[in-house]
This record gives sequence, C-alpha cells and structure tokens, in this order.
Amino acid sequence: MSALGLAFLSPWMLTALLGLPALYWLLRLVPPRPRKVDFPPLRLLLDIVPTEETAARTPWWLVALRLGLAALIILFLAGPILNPASTAAPGSGPLLLLVDDGWPAAPDWEARIATAEAELTAAETADRPVALLGLSGEPADIVVGTASQARDALKLITPQPFTRDRTSHLPAISRFVADHAGSDVTWLSDGLETGNGRGFADPLSKLGNDSRLAVHVPQNSARALAAADNAPDALTARVLRAETGTGETGLVRAFDLRGRPLGETRYTLGANETETKARLEMPLELRNEVARIELTDGRSAGGVQLLDERWRRRAVGIVSGATSDTAQPLLSPVYYLSRALEPFADVRNSSGGSPSDSIQRFIEDGVPVIALADVGTLTPHAKDALTTWVQNGGMLLRFAGTRLAAAEGDDLVPVRLRRGGRVLGGALAWSTPQPLGQFPPESPFAGLPVTEDVVVNRQVLAEPDPDLASRTWAVLGDGTPLVTARHDGQGLLVLFHVTADTVWSNLPISGLFVEMLRRTVALAGEAPRTTEAGAAAASNAPAPETPSLSPTRTLDGSGAFRAPPPTAQPVPATGLAAADATHPPGIYGPPDGFVAVNALAPDAKLARLDLNGITASVRGYANVEPTRLAPWLLVGALIAFLVDTLLVLILSGSLQRIRRRGAVAGILLALAFVAAPPPASAQDVSQKDLQAALRTSLAYIITGDRTIDETSEAGLRGLSLQLSQRTAFEPGDPIGVDPARDEMAFYPLIYWPVGDNAPALSSEAVSRVDAYMKRGGTILFDTRDAIYSATGSAPESSQSLRRILAGLDIPELEQVPANHVLTKSFYLLPDFPGRYRTGPLWVEALPTAEQTESGEADPVRSGDGVSPILITSNDLAGAWAIDERGQPMLPTVPSDPRQREMAYRAGINIVMYALTGNYKADQVHIPALLERLGQ
Repeated sequence: MSALGLAFLSPWMLTALLGLPALYWLLRLVPPRPRKVDFPPLRLLLDIVPTEETAARTPWWLVALRLGLAALIILFLAGPILNPASTAAPGSGPLLLLVDDGWPAAPDWEARIATAEAELTAAETADRPVALLGLSGEPADIVVGTASQARDALKLITPQPFTRDRTSHLPAISRFVADHAGSDVTWLSDGLETGNGRGFADPLSKLGNDSRLAVHVPQNSARALAAADNAPDALTARVLRAETGTGETGLVRAFDLRGRPLGETRYTLGANETETKARLEMPLELRNEVARIELTDGRSAGGVQLLDERWRRRAVGIVSGATSDTAQPLLSPVYYLSRALEPFADVRNSSGGSPSDSIQRFIEDGVPVIALADVGTLTPHAKDALTTWVQNGGMLLRFAGTRLAAAEGDDLVPVRLRRGGRVLGGALAWSTPQPLGQFPPESPFAGLPVTEDVVVNRQVLAEPDPDLASRTWAVLGDGTPLVTARHDGQGLLVLFHVTADTVWSNLPISGLFVEMLRRTVALAGEAPRTTEAGAAAASNAPAPETPSLSPTRTLDGSGAFRAPPPTAQPVPATGLAAADATHPPGIYGPPDGFVAVNALAPDAKLARLDLNGITASVRGYANVEPTRLAPWLLVGALIAFLVDTLLVLILSGSLQRIRRRGAVAGILLALAFVAAPPPASAQDVSQKDLQAALRTSLAYIITGDRTIDETSEAGLRGLSLQLSQRTAFEPGDPIGVDPARDEMAFYPLIYWPVGDNAPALSSEAVSRVDAYMKRGGTILFDTRDAIYSATGSAPESSQSLRRILAGLDIPELEQVPANHVLTKSFYLLPDFPGRYRTGPLWVEALPTAEQTESGEADPVRSGDGVSPILITSNDLAGAWAIDERGQPMLPTVPSDPRQREMAYRAGINIVMYALTGNYKADQVHIPALLERLGQ
C-alpha cells in the first residue's frame, strides 16, 4: 500500500492502531505511586482522608507518551517506506523486466536500477518468477528464473555506448508471452524514440495472453552532442534534447587527446527549442588540438564528440597567377578555392603583390599548405625557398592553367608535363568532354562517389613515365591523369591537371571538389608511406588509405574511455557516420593517424518516446531513493521507552536509590576506562595489509588514472590465474598499493605502470619505495610506449619515468643478457614481450668478469641475485589482462595469439625470479637445461 510518497510493506499491521483508544482508557486507570507524607502532629486532623475516594488517574502526558510508544511499534511492524518506487500490481504469471541499457540510460542509471530493484522486490514478495532482458544485447531466448537470480543478472547490466533497434527482441518476447499466460511486461525505457521506440511499444502492448504492459519513462531524457564542426571562427557542436517547455543552460568542455582541458562554453536552450549550438571560441592552433568535446551534466556516450584529423583546420595560403582577381573577383580561381576550402581550412589569400612575394610571406608565417592557382614561373629565390619548404614537410597544392602549361623547367610538379595541354576540339583532342573515371584503390580519394555530371574540357597532359600510375590519384574516363602527387622529402606535391575555376572543367563547382580538397589537405604534414601493392613501390609514391583500423580505445555508456570490448570490429579508414554494436564509439587506429567514431550521426535528432494510443500503464522513475523508515521508528520507540522508564522511576521514588548506586557504578566504570589500554587503531592493521599478510599476492601501483588502474588489476588477475594453473604458486587477488600510504613489504613483486603525466613522488613515497627495494622487493616499471619508441632505446628517456625515479637510489641497468636467470627461471625465453614486443627488459647490471673471483661473469650475487628494479615498455599488463569471462581485454600488436602466450611466460618467469632469486643459476640445473635445449 502506498500513498503520498509513503508505502507500507505490511499494511495490515496498521489495523492495530484501532486499539489505541482502548489502551488509552486502560492507561488512565493505573494509579500512581502512593504519596510520601511527613508526620507533623499539628496537621494530623487536616490530612484525614475522606471515607469516599476515587481512584487516582495516570497523568495525561504519561498516557500520551505511552500511546505514542505503542503507535511507533505498530508503524515499525508495518514497514513504512518513504518515496517508494512505483511498481506494478502483483499478478499470477511471471514478470518480464525489459531494460533500456543504451547510452541514453546512462544519466539516470541509478534511478533505473532503483526502480528495477523495487519491481524485483514486489515480484519476490508475490512469489512470482522473473525474467530480465537488456535491450542493447543480442536477441536471444528469454530464460525465466527467480527474483534473486534476476537481481544478480541486473548487477551485470551496464549502459552500452550504442543503441540497438528494440524490435529485434520482439520475436523472443512474443514467444515468452505465448508460453506464460498471465505474464506482466515492465519496460524501463530511456524515454527516447531512438532505437525504433514506437515500433517496439505498439506490438508490445498487443501481445495478448492476458499480458499487461507497464512503461517507465523518465521526466527528462538524455542530452546529446552531434555534428562537431571546426568552423572558421569557432569550434561548434549541436546540443540536442527531446523535451520542450522549459529553458535550459549547460556547460560544454573541450579536451585534448591526453585529457587536458582546453576550453569550455555555455549553451542555452529556449523553452521551445530542442537543439542549439555550443560555440568554443579559441585560437585555431588550440582548436586543432581538441580531440574530445563533452557535456558536463548527464554524462553519456551520446554526450561526447570525438574529433580526429578530419576536424583539424589547417591554414591554406592561396596564390593566384591570374590578373582578373581584382576586376572580377567572383570569377577568379581564388574565389572558387576559398569557397571550397572554407568548410574545413583556415583560408589566407595573398594581399596583392607578385606570387613570389606572397609565397615568401606564407612560408615565413609557417603556413602548412600553399595552393598555387595557375602560377607558372617563379623567381629563383622564391623557387628555392618553396623547394626547401616542401622538403621540410610543406604541402604544395597546384592547379593547372595557361601559365603552368607554358612554363618550362618547372620541377615543383609531381610528374613531367607536356607543354600546351589537351583541348577539346584541338590536337590530341577529345570529340566530347571527358567524364571522371573511377578513383584508384590506393588513392586518398578512394570511396568518393564519382558523379556523371562532372566533365573536363581541357587538361594539362602528363608525359608517359614508369612511375606515372603510382603517382596518379584521379583519372578521366580515357585513363589520363586528373590529379597526380608525389612526395618530395617530407613534403607533398599535388597537381590538379585542370584550373581552379570553371574555364577548363565544372569540377570546381561540384561537391566532389570540396571532398577531394578535404582529403588532400588532411594529408598535410604526414610522412611518406608505401602501398602493399606493387604500384606504390617507388619511394615517392602517394600514400594510400589504410583499408581498416582496429579499435584502440572505446567509450562506455557513460562516455568514459575503456579498453575495446572483444566484439569491437575494425572500421574503414574513412570512418563511420555513427557507432553501432560492432563498432562502438571511440578511437580506431594508431595515435598518429586515428579515426574517431561517434555515437550519433551528424544529422541526428532526439525525439520523445510516443506512447499515445498505447495500451499501457505509464509511470515515472523515482527522483529520490526509497528510504526505509522502520529503523528510525525503532529508534524513536526505544527513546520513548527509556523516557517512560525514567518517568516511572521518578514518580515511584526509586530514582534516589538508583542515584546512589549509580554514583558508585560510575566511579568504577571511570576507573576501568582509565586503566584499560588504548584500542588498536585501524591504521595499525588495515584490511589490505591483513589480506596481503595471510596470502601472498601480486600488487600494482594505483596511479589515479581509471583506465590504467583497471588494466593493471585485470592484468595481474590474468597472470595470477596462469600462475595457479601452471605452477605451485597460488597467489591471492591483486592488490592496489599507494606508495605514499600503504605498507609495501608484503608483496614480492609490484607492477608500476607509468602514465604520460605521472607526477614526481613525494618525499614520503620516495622513502617507502627506496626502503622496499633495499629490503629485497622488486618493482616492475612499465612505460607501455614500445609502439612509439625506437627498439632498444633506454627507458630512462621517458620523462615520466625520470620524474618517478628522481631521488631513488637506482643501480646501473642493462638489457637482460642471454645467461640471466630471468631467461630460465621457469621457461626458457629469448625475450620478454607484452602487448608489444619491440621493447627490451632492463635489469640491474650483472658483475663484469673482472668483478668476479672466477674471472667470468656470473649472475650469482648477494641477496639471491634479484634485481630491485625491472623496466620495460612492452605493456605487460595489457597482454595479461582478462575480463570477467576470462577473455583477453586488449589486442597484441601485432595480433598474434603466440605473442600473448609468450607474454604470460615472461610474466611467470618474472614472478618466479622475484620469489626464488638465483636458484636456477645453480650449476645443478645445467644438465636439465641442456636436455631441454636439445644439446
């Protein structure tokens, strides 16, 4: 029973309140204690009691206190709950609980879980079977169980970073309802039409078989971001919502790839607006560093926009050789180029003067891309400066014209050109204008749609050359080049064989021209790459697009980065319009060339779930958590009982005797308290120390970075599992350690992942770490950057590691030699790979031959020969990490199951080395090792 935000688990107990009037009369008839009267002889006659007496009555305030005590006990037994979650009326059949667990559910996930718990509690009280189904999962048959089993399954459901079409679950739901008459269906919806909400609710309400439908809808659904755009003056993004009726303001923040905040801005939504634009007005250089935009309130994957190279606005300087720019600016090549480049680039036009002077000025300003529209001959000084600029990494984007066609000795073009060009109706002419051909597979333009309405009337022809095919990015219908390119040093030369205006072709007024320029400018600053095919075998061949990119980091439903799930699949190098179940939002590809996939498409809109005409009971979610009042009522009843007892003692005169006895008891208690020893503080023996002392465990350093710490824990959990299965050592669960506060002596090996911005250790932490290493402990530092570092480089080059090691007494280090105990402590290993295998493992240097008595280098040393420090960059924990199902969390680079096996073997060797020291260095093991080596 519930009303006015108050519910009772046992409402029938409230009938006992009807007995309070009878209790009132009984309490009033109880006489008080006899009065104590002194015996003054002169007042004896005055105090004679009358012959007719009436019974004394209990004081009204004492009666009220006792009635209140009785009422508190009755209310306690009734089990009141404040702000109960609304639940469906219990029925006879099973309850099917449908949970929207896509990204729109993340902002109010706690309220959703509280409502689900209330539904399960109601079903458990009614002894009803329960089935639970998360609507973001793969469609599958629905299994019926108990409410307790459903509660355990509910703990495993978390918001996913995508939304699935809910109608895919309708067949399984229909089979469930058909097999279970009288079943009730409760849908905990996210309140949005996303995922075909109406198409799911309509058939859900018509399942029949006496099935009833209840739908929970939040008052305010999730907010989202879409269509981030690096506009000429600001970085913008669409802020979306589904509800109207009230105004709203919020905050949007921008971060770089390392999570550092770069800027923030406020957005405002009017009462009748469902979307607005958030504008981040920052300098262009700062906007180009933005990799993530997010809403600060109601965090979800839909409230995050990830940005990659496609959102960077590079500065492009435009220089034209035409003379009509001033007289007819709307017909000049500069006008067409500016309009095509403005959506994605910072366009800078030359302000008069000669082309050579403009080129010099752009080079001095550090412009990464210079576009020359029909510029032929340059001054020697400008030509030399432009050549040096290209070789140092600049991109020279050229467009043909009469001046370029007539120029001689121009080597700032990707291919050798024929003088004059090819004209419709002239020598080497076409009989009709030529359409575009298909883009070569290795071209950056591969995948762009070729429109039939784009035709070319004239072009600059390229001389036949063995390298011509490998330098061609676009061709005409007859196979002649339309766009060619080649690398020159670290830079790139690109030539469009038509003009930048409409004189030779209508390409500049097509949408294809904008996309071609977008992809071309995006390559500025990239190093030369070669194709897998033989066409790009030459060193100056154009860089092809990577066919697909594997996930590096993906978002969870709340918009936080996590390791990619096992179901994540690679995406095309051109990216995806929106994420889905197999391509969750996140970063795909290497850090220097990743592609961002977002939860929402650029044109996405949010619409409220339409339940008009649906036969269902519509409810909301609790705005506050349900609160059980029974404990407070019990405390109130206890206090009332103690007050009643004290008043009875006062009225009966017993308090004087108790007071005298209580004084003696108080003195004795005070003496006992003073003599008792002080209790042990929680700091002396913590639960973490107790666990580590009772069972040997591996430990990892808590860095404060959630992703790194979760990977470290999962990695050591995976390594501990392998140790239990393969060796006699059965470690406990991995334990996180803070070097500044926790005792480290309990752990034989501590894994220390080094983050990009790891701070220097405090003086207390330095003392603890140094003492741990001096007393025989081993720390394994992992910089996890082997994929970026050159093979064999010293790990001390990492600035983060330098900051951590500052102040520590670090011995001389060397790469693990072939005869080191680490190579044979359990397995015979040539190297120690992790997720990566290019980084070496560094240990304390072994004594040289001159330092040993035998004259030979020998790993046997004092302290069992265990190095106090190990340093690697191969991300060992990333290779060891497993999820709750025992599956690998992160892929190896390259993806090779054998490499993961070798990583586990490396980890087992390191643990055995830390536990046993130089045991395997003893000569008694030589015959067995030689036998295993086949010698």
